[in-house]
Amino acid sequence: MKKRWVKKLVKVAVIATAACAIGGFAVMSLWNWLAPAVFGGHLVTFWQALGLLVLSRLLFGRFGGWHGGRGRWSRGMKERWERMTPEEREKVRNAMRERCGRAEARTGSAI
Repeated sequence: MKKRWVKKLVKVAVIATAACAIGGFAVMSLWNWLAPAVFGGHLVTFWQALGLLVLSRLLFGRFGGWHGGRGRWSRGMKERWERMTPEEREKVRNAMRERCGRAEARTGSAI
């Protein structure tokens, strides 16, 4: 079970690192392409571009459309959950416990 969490953690770390690298490179490329021509600005390095990306996150909010589970998706899931029978709900709970690696789903006992 611990190996599974370690694999997930490594996978998330790799994806997060790649996303930061791609985002920083994209900001650097766009800035260096547009700012000098439009504003007469200076070129920026990768690390400065990454800093601009973080600063824009702090000033203007989230990256993309990830809103922490709020919005249309969660409302739709809530409506779907309310329409389920108790048996269907239990089936979904067990499937999520299995997916998340909870021991109680496999053994039937609470932790």
